[in-house]
Amino acid sequence: MNYNNQPKWKDQESVDTLVKEAAPHVIILHNDDFNTFDYVIDCLIEICEHTLEQAQQCTFLVHYKGKCEVKTGSLEELTPINQALLKKGLSSQIV
Repeated sequence: MNYNNQPKWKDQESVDTLVKEAAPHVIILHNDDFNTFDYVIDCLIEICEHTLEQAQQCTFLVHYKGKCEVKTGSLEELTPINQALLKKGLSSQIV
C-alpha cells in the first residue's frame, strides 16, 4: 500500500517494433525424365552452392516427390540462380 499518496512508477518495458519482411521467394526444382542424378547433384552444388549431402537429398526428393525447394531468398537473388538452372536444362521455377 502506498501511504504517501505518491504514484508508484513502474519501469517502462522496451517494446520491439515488428517489421514486416517481404516473404522470401523459393526456387522449386521439378522432376524430369532427362537428367541423371549425378548431373542434377553437380548442378545444385555448382549453382545453388549446396553441399554434396544437400544436393543428394534434394535430388532424391525431386525424384520421389516430384519437386523440392532448393533455394530461398529475395526475387533479385534467386532470378539469376533460376536462370542458371534453366540454362543447364533443369526444370525450375520461382514462387
